[in-house]
Amino acid sequence: MVDYHAANNQPSAGGVQTYMEQENDWDRDLLLDPAWEKQQRKTFTAWCNSHLRKAGTQIENIEEDFRDGLKLMLLLEVISGERLPKPERGKMRVHKINNVNKALDFIASKGVKLVSIGAEEIVDGNAKMTLGMIWTIILRFAIQDISVEETSAKEGLLLWCQRKTAPYKNVNVQNFHISWKDGLAFNALIHRHRPDLIDYDSLRKDDPVTNLNNAFEVAEKHLDIPKMLDAEDIVGTLRPDEKAIMTYVSCFYHAFSGAQKAETAANRICKVLAVNQENEQMMEDYEKLASDLLEWIRRTIPWLENRTQEKTVNDMQAKQEDFRDYRCVHKPPKVQEKCQLEISFNTLQTKLRLNNRPAFMPSEGRMMSDINGAWHTLEGAEKGYEEWILSEIRRLERLEHLAEKFHQKAAIHESWTDGKEAMLTQKDYETSTLSEVKALLRKHEAFESDLAAHQDRVEQIAAIAQELNELDYYDSASVNARCQKICDQWDVLGALTHSRKDSLERTEKQLETIDELYLEYAKRAAPFNNWMEGAMEDLQDMFIVHNIEEIQGLITAHEQFKSTLAEANKEREAIQAIQTEVQKIAQNNGIKLSSANPYTSITPESIDNKWEKAMAMVPLRDNALQEELNKQNSNDSLRATFASQANTVGAYIQAKMEEIGRISIEMNGTLEDQLTNLKEYQKNIMSYMPEINKLEGYHQHIQEALIFDNQYTPYTMEHLRVGWEQLLTTIARTINEVENQILTRDAKGISQEQLCEYRASFNHFDKDHSGALMAEEFKACLISLGYDVENDKQGDAEFSRIMGIVDPNNSGAVTFQAFIDFMSSETTDTDTADQVIASFKILAADKNYITADELRRELPPDQAEYCIARMAPYAGPDAVPGALDYMSFSTALYGESDL
Repeated sequence: MVDYHAANNQPSAGGVQTYMEQENDWDRDLLLDPAWEKQQRKTFTAWCNSHLRKAGTQIENIEEDFRDGLKLMLLLEVISGERLPKPERGKMRVHKINNVNKALDFIASKGVKLVSIGAEEIVDGNAKMTLGMIWTIILRFAIQDISVEETSAKEGLLLWCQRKTAPYKNVNVQNFHISWKDGLAFNALIHRHRPDLIDYDSLRKDDPVTNLNNAFEVAEKHLDIPKMLDAEDIVGTLRPDEKAIMTYVSCFYHAFSGAQKAETAANRICKVLAVNQENEQMMEDYEKLASDLLEWIRRTIPWLENRTQEKTVNDMQAKQEDFRDYRCVHKPPKVQEKCQLEISFNTLQTKLRLNNRPAFMPSEGRMMSDINGAWHTLEGAEKGYEEWILSEIRRLERLEHLAEKFHQKAAIHESWTDGKEAMLTQKDYETSTLSEVKALLRKHEAFESDLAAHQDRVEQIAAIAQELNELDYYDSASVNARCQKICDQWDVLGALTHSRKDSLERTEKQLETIDELYLEYAKRAAPFNNWMEGAMEDLQDMFIVHNIEEIQGLITAHEQFKSTLAEANKEREAIQAIQTEVQKIAQNNGIKLSSANPYTSITPESIDNKWEKAMAMVPLRDNALQEELNKQNSNDSLRATFASQANTVGAYIQAKMEEIGRISIEMNGTLEDQLTNLKEYQKNIMSYMPEINKLEGYHQHIQEALIFDNQYTPYTMEHLRVGWEQLLTTIARTINEVENQILTRDAKGISQEQLCEYRASFNHFDKDHSGALMAEEFKACLISLGYDVENDKQGDAEFSRIMGIVDPNNSGAVTFQAFIDFMSSETTDTDTADQVIASFKILAADKNYITADELRRELPPDQAEYCIARMAPYAGPDAVPGALDYMSFSTALYGESDL
């Protein structure tokens, strides 16, 4: 007998490998087992008839009805959906062999190797060859295409059965023979897909015949799967026929494959919807946090811009304390919220990119740029408020000093003017002798000298009042009233002085006797008295200094003043000598002197008294200046202490800023290791916080001492605060970048080695270690990775396309995150709108719309309701009541339209 197909060893079409060689070597000896042969005959006959009935025919005897090849060819046409060559209708043996050979040729063309099966054996009715041929057909057309998790054929079918029956008790599918004897596995398969057909809990493991017949009857009645096995044959056989069981089980697989597709489609939709729900929650969280932060900034800025002036230094210092409380207590949590907001925004955008979603656009006024702008305005308001408080404290100190000085000088002047109007208006010269008139004239001249000397004090009083007005002193009204009273009185005194002088000059011709000594005494005593009053004013004068140089200047001026005291004392002794000479002349000439000098009211006793008072004030002034010098020395020590700590902190912040810049570029190891190292580095940085707090304490002492400058350091507390906040923000941003890289890696399936390779390539071309590649650097990097972007027309176009992806804002620089996103998008795949639409189409049974009931049946409850709430009504020509448009919903998920 010629083995026709054994000789036909040509490769099959498309290079298909020999199919399931282990199955082709079926054990022909086992077919001789009567029990197995009986099972195969019944199963294979039923399987063939399940397909032949589609063509309106069937077989009764499997080895007899296929002998002429006609029904065999018809069977192959039905199960393959292809047309075979036209059969020969003759009744001769040669016609039958030709028909069978056409069928065998068709089987071989599908990549099936037929071993030892020839047309003659089939025509002769060889039972074992016919059963082997049918088993080969079943393997190729019913089992070969089964695929579950990268396994196929027998292994795939077995894995499918194991997956579907895993939740059921007393079912453990390990093979296609004894695992099915008790019938529970068949019932579990049906119940898994159609629980309405089987009451699984009522089945008993010790009643296999009932179980098997129940499954066979339900499958035949409701699933259109013909009864291919006998329960008694399976139970009565020690090891049921594996091929018969596989053939029957494959019918279940094909019957339920549609449900499998629906489950896969539902899983895909659930995955997409879960991502979308998580992203929406993150968007809502961002919007709320951004709104709260912006509202806090909106409420805080008016408080910082409030310039309501206070009346006293203590009131302004209370405002300063409130501002310090704001800086140390209220603002730090908001700095953390701003940092967390930026991290949340970046993480959300990364997730949206990884899931092929459109970028998140916050509502108007809540962009990160809006928040940064509001924060910048807040910090500007802070700086302006702090500067205003300090300037106001200086202004109020100046005002209090000027007010004290004004009242002191006004009191001295008012004391001096007391009684002057009465003196200038008296008519004593009308009844006086010539000598008395001359004395009155000289006295008046001395008064004019005194009046002229007091002119400077009046001008000082007016200037101080003017300055108090310009500085907006709160009690300017009383100051102005007092100043106006002094000025008006001064004008009256001037007029009265001029009038009295005229009167005395009119009578001067009648006055001849003048006591020259009295006159000389008066002329010298008046300016000396004036000098003493001025000296006493200076010795009592208030002073404000801000550094050692200023106090040393005052001490030097005071020392110069003390150096003139010896000369002043000589002048005092000379004046007293004049009075002594007057008394000596009066005694020598028997002249009776009046009780007072006619030319002046300044007595020797008053001069001595003022001199003693002035001398007593000198050591008090010495002590006051020395105390101020000690205070300035203490302030200088505070400056040095603050400067030492500030210089240390400033250098530390600068070093750590440079170090984190290097770390972000030179990091190696896995991303998890990098993240752990960065968080440990962040913890190490935060351990430096006590040094910042110590510096804040020094700064508080500086402000409490009203120290406004520091020549020992270039740093201010504001600069160091900003630097510290920038350092913490930079570390947090670097950690967030690594977390986003982990998200990218996990979402895109990028290996650690690929990430390391991307980082190495990026760092190699990042020559200036800026963390970003310029256009030319990025082009060189792409060329090194094998991209064709050379300087020609096609390369330039490709490079422009890539730059549009990695640098959509045309900044001219490519960040590492953008580089990673691009490389991952080139090597991985993500869900698309078309895939989601196809999944919904499966759930909708190939309709262009889907109903709420279908969604609730196929999807979890929360995700089903999510879709129902967002899907628009379907408006197509085939619409029915309650139809929903899943196509526009799917495209909206990927930003192609609005939900």
